[in-house]
Amino acid sequence: MSECASKGCGCTTEPIIQPTAPAPLATGSAQAVYRIENMDCPTEEALIRSKLAGLAGVAGLEFNLMQRTLAVRHELPSLSPVEQALKAIGMQAVRMDQASAEQTTKLSIAKMDCPTEETLIRNKLGTVAGVADLDFNLMQRTLSVRHANQVLPDVLVALQALGFEAQVVDTAEVASPSAAPVTTPTNWWPLGISLVTASAAEAVYWLHNGNHWSVVVLALVAVFTGGLSTYKKGWIALKNRNLNMNALMSIAVTGAMLIGHWPEAAMVMVLFALAEVIEAKSLDRARNAIRGLLDLTPEQATVQQADGTWREVGAKQITIGARVRVKPGERIALDGEVLEGRSAVNQAPITGESLPVEKSPGDSVFAGTINESGSFEYRVTALANNSTLARIIHAVEAAQGSRAPTQRFVDQFARWYTPVVFGVAIAVALLPPLFMGAAWLDWIYRALVLLVVACPCALVISTPVSIVSGLAAAARHGILIKGGVYLEEGRKLRWLALDKTGTITHGKPAQTDFVTWGNALASDSRSIAASLAARSDHPVSKAVAQAAQTDGVALLDVAEFNALPGRGVQGQINGATYHLGNHRMLEELGQCTPELEQRIAALETAGKTVVM
Repeated sequence: MSECASKGCGCTTEPIIQPTAPAPLATGSAQAVYRIENMDCPTEEALIRSKLAGLAGVAGLEFNLMQRTLAVRHELPSLSPVEQALKAIGMQAVRMDQASAEQTTKLSIAKMDCPTEETLIRNKLGTVAGVADLDFNLMQRTLSVRHANQVLPDVLVALQALGFEAQVVDTAEVASPSAAPVTTPTNWWPLGISLVTASAAEAVYWLHNGNHWSVVVLALVAVFTGGLSTYKKGWIALKNRNLNMNALMSIAVTGAMLIGHWPEAAMVMVLFALAEVIEAKSLDRARNAIRGLLDLTPEQATVQQADGTWREVGAKQITIGARVRVKPGERIALDGEVLEGRSAVNQAPITGESLPVEKSPGDSVFAGTINESGSFEYRVTALANNSTLARIIHAVEAAQGSRAPTQRFVDQFARWYTPVVFGVAIAVALLPPLFMGAAWLDWIYRALVLLVVACPCALVISTPVSIVSGLAAAARHGILIKGGVYLEEGRKLRWLALDKTGTITHGKPAQTDFVTWGNALASDSRSIAASLAARSDHPVSKAVAQAAQTDGVALLDVAEFNALPGRGVQGQINGATYHLGNHRMLEELGQCTPELEQRIAALETAGKTVVM
């Protein structure tokens, strides 16, 4: 099964491979090869083809979805239009034929989880020579930097100047719980002290009907316990000529204190700090949605050694071709192909199939799925960091970092909105006193109020937080949405096509009908069927046995019970041999008739599984 199928985009589950041999280049044309990490589906190929086909100078496109590569034949002096077009539709393209000149480094930045910080970093790194492209993922707190060789130290120094500690992420490591973003516990004491002292400042101000030295002390304690980080961020932003909301809030609070409005300054800073904590908690909750996927893969597996013995080995250390044994009830650690044994595997975490799938030699198994019954051995076909589950996790991370059209608009709007607000506030503070003879303190106060009221906190934060919260809520309910773009486009849905009934059902089969055939008595037939089903651990058999128990059907003793993998079961009751199984078993026993075939087809058309 392809990754595309596991993500449920509705495409074919067969791998699609375009010819990898490049077509002859036309005279005067050149070729550029890109690796596009989030292109593995014909839907995305069609999107890219429609976007690039209209570009002047693009002569041809060759796709390889299995390798996630795109070869562009062109007659362009610069590939900037191609790269901008790919970026506009959310494709993460990296030149493969310029690997010697450029490289991409992934950085983990613990304190980066807000669009304001992204803007600050983008502006700073935009001035660093050799930095070609920046790709932010605020949910994972990572930044991918495409840069020239030897430029990485300059990037790290620039980030440090902004107060961010960045660590280089080893992209070869498998996604694991330890590699997931660490949720920093909230220190509630500073915020609590700030809230109490700000409230006390308001109360003392009211009791004294004005300022008092205790009001000043309480307000200062509130401002610097709850707003010290805001002041630090605001100062760094001002040093880098970036008027973000931290800078606006710092200016507003400082101005309020200078003109003697101490309680208001304290309360504004406390409310801003509280809003930041709420935002961080919302993002952490959304960020943790991926933890459920990370926990699906066991850390160890039983691997056959060179001398034929079996030993527990870490999943990351297992190589392709290794022979792994899986016991009943265990999770499968790596993708592979069954070599020996038979079993039923619960693939719901990967494929969404509600019923266990029978596995026999030659069948594929996936990391993170559960071996329901039986034991088998399989050959590893993919490393831990390239398993189907690992690719799904990577797709979820990329989805969390993608931007919806509304979010891109808000980011662009806020970039101009904040300086305009600051300029209007300066005009409000200066123009009336200078040209109308108004009181300075009154209009400075109004200008500061304008800064607080017009601060783009809600504007900047609301859209990304709502999107990631929506993605997280869907993930917690087993739905993977491929980014904010598709979440936003969901409002246009009129019809929804599902590939299997298990996608919208409880995934637990239940008996709906009991039909007798021929001259058999209904009570005897049901008692025999329930007796055989009660000895099996297959979900369909359990449904038959449960229905019989509910209806009070008496069970009979079964001798020489035997499971027939992929077919059903057999056993002796009162000296006679009976079979209970599927259509395939009935055909092998030579008991299928045209009338029975017609009856089975009618039941299956209604979406029912027939057991005979």
